[in-house]
Amino acid sequence: MTRKPLRPLASILKARRDGESAEAIERANLRERHEEMQNKGRARAEGRLLVMSFLFLAAFGTVGVRMGTVSMTDATEPRRSFSASHIQAERADIVDRKGRILATNLETHALYAQPPHMIDKERVARELAAIFPDLKEERLVKDFTGKRKFLWIKKKLSPEQKQAVHDIGDPGLQFGRREMRLYPNGQLAAHVLGGATFGEEDVHAAELIGVAGVEKYFDEVLRDPANGGRALTLSIDLTVQDASERVLYGGMKLMNAKGASSVLMDVHTGEVIAMVSLPDFDPNDRPRPPTQGNAGDSPLFNRAVQGLYELGSTFKIFTAAQSMDLGLANPSTLINTAGPLRWGKFKIRDFRNYGAELTVTKIIVKSSNIGTARMAQVIGAARQQDFLGKLGFFEPTPVELVEAKGAEPLLPKNWSELSTMTISYGHGLSASPLHLAAGYAAIANGGTQVLPTILKRDRVQEGPRVLSETSAAAARKMLRKVVSEGTASFGEVPGYAVGGKTGTADKPKERGGGYYDDKVIATFASMFPAHDPKYVLIVSLDEPVETSGTEPRRTAGWTAVPVAAEMIARVAPLLGLRPQVEPAELADITLTSN
Repeated sequence: MTRKPLRPLASILKARRDGESAEAIERANLRERHEEMQNKGRARAEGRLLVMSFLFLAAFGTVGVRMGTVSMTDATEPRRSFSASHIQAERADIVDRKGRILATNLETHALYAQPPHMIDKERVARELAAIFPDLKEERLVKDFTGKRKFLWIKKKLSPEQKQAVHDIGDPGLQFGRREMRLYPNGQLAAHVLGGATFGEEDVHAAELIGVAGVEKYFDEVLRDPANGGRALTLSIDLTVQDASERVLYGGMKLMNAKGASSVLMDVHTGEVIAMVSLPDFDPNDRPRPPTQGNAGDSPLFNRAVQGLYELGSTFKIFTAAQSMDLGLANPSTLINTAGPLRWGKFKIRDFRNYGAELTVTKIIVKSSNIGTARMAQVIGAARQQDFLGKLGFFEPTPVELVEAKGAEPLLPKNWSELSTMTISYGHGLSASPLHLAAGYAAIANGGTQVLPTILKRDRVQEGPRVLSETSAAAARKMLRKVVSEGTASFGEVPGYAVGGKTGTADKPKERGGGYYDDKVIATFASMFPAHDPKYVLIVSLDEPVETSGTEPRRTAGWTAVPVAAEMIARVAPLLGLRPQVEPAELADITLTSN
C-alpha cells in the first residue's frame, strides 16, 4: 500500500511562499490518512458482519427445514429405525405347475400407537381389547401410561379391523402400510410352502422373509427385484394335492392314526406332484415351534421329508432287485425259508410259517423276512451299502425344502452281517418317505436314479443307472403280484394296475431303547400303472389301528394299503391317466412241425 507523505515538499514550498504554516498542511494530511484508515476498517467490518449473517441465516434455515420435515413425518420405533427406501416389501408369487396361485401378497395395514398423543388412554385400551380379543386391556393400559413413546399393536389388520380402529378416533393410533403374505388355499400344501413373516420394518413398510419350506429355501430369489416379480413355479398340482390331503386325512381318522404322510412323484422327472404331512397348519397363521415334547408330533413337522422311520418290508424289493441284478438269483430261484434264522443270540422269524423254500417272487409276495435275509447274506454288506447308497439312502434328499437338509438317514454304527440281514427287510436303517419314493422311482422307470424336486421340470432326468432294465422289470412284476396275490390285496384299483409293497415296522421307544409292542409305522410303497409306471405313491401312517373286526389290526395291508388305493382312484384321473385293461402275459407257444 502506498502512503501519502504528511509533509509533501511541493506543498511545503508553496506554503512558505504564501506565508502559510507548514504544520497546518501536516495536520490536514494526517487527518485525511486517519479518515481513510477508518473508512477501510469500517468497510472490512461490514463485510465480515454480512458474511456472518448469511452463515447464521443458512444454519438456522437448515435446522428449521429439518424440524419441519420431522414434525410432518410419521414416528418410528426409537429402538430400531430403518429407512423405508431400503426395505424390500415386494415378494414374488408362488404358483403350482399350472400357474394357479399358491402364495401371493395382499396390501394391508399395521397398527401402532404413540401414547404421548393419546387423549383417553383407558378408553383406547378398552376399545382395542374389544376389537382384538387376543389383546389384554390391563396390559395395554400399562403400556400406554408408561414411558414408551411408540409401540406396535398389530402387524396385520383386516379392512374391517382397520375401520373399527379408525372409528375409535384417537390421534395416538396410527396406521402403516404393509404387504402381507397371503396363502389363498389355507392349509393346502402348508408344509411345502412353509410360510413367511416380517423381517426389518418401520411404519412405512416391512420386509417379507421366508421362515420354512420353499419360502425360506428360495427366499433370496423371491425377494430379488432383478427377477422382475416373476413367479416361482412348483411341481405341485393344486387339484391333486387337494385330493391327496382329503383322502389321507380321512384315512388317518378312519385308521385311528396319530399322524400320516404321502408323497406322489413322477418316476421320470422326479417332480413331486403332491406331498402331504398330517397334522398340518395354516401358513396364514403359522403356529410357534414347540418348546417341549416330541418335535415329531408338532404340526410344523414335515413327516414326508423330516420323518426318519424304519420302513419295514418295503425294503425287501431292493434286496430282490439287487440279487437279480448281480446274477445271484432270478424270480424263480428257490431260497431256504426254514426258520427261525439264527445269528448268534438273535433270531429272525416270519409272520407265519411259509415252508422250507420259496421262490424269490414268493418271498416278496408273502413278505418273508427269512428269505430276504438269506438273499442279503449272499449279497454281502459291502455290495448292499453300495446299492442303497446309489439309491440315495445315505444322504438327505436334495429336494428344495430347507427341512430336507437335516433329514439324514440313520445308519448302524457297525454295519455287521446282522445289520445286512435286518436292513434287507427294512429294520436297522431309518429314512424318510421321500427317500423311499426316490428308491421306488428307480425301479419304476427302468433302473435309473431319480432325484426328487419340488420345482416344475419339462425334461426327463437322465440319472446314472443303478439297476438293469431286466432286473427292474422283474421287480415291477413282483410288486404287481404283491397286490394281485399277496399282502396288498386291498390295493387293487379297477382300471389302474397297481404294484407295491407293504411295510409294517415296530415303532422305537423315545427313551430307553427297544420297540413298542402295540405301535407301528405302516407304509405302502406303490407305483401305477404297474406295467408302465408313471407315478410312485408312498403312504405312511403313524400308529394306525384298524378296529372294524373283533381284533385290532395294525399291519400295512389293513391300514395304509386301502388308504393308498382310494388315493390312486381319486388322483389318477386328475393326472390324465385313463382306466385301461391290464395287458395279459402271453402264454408259452411251442412251434411244432406237421
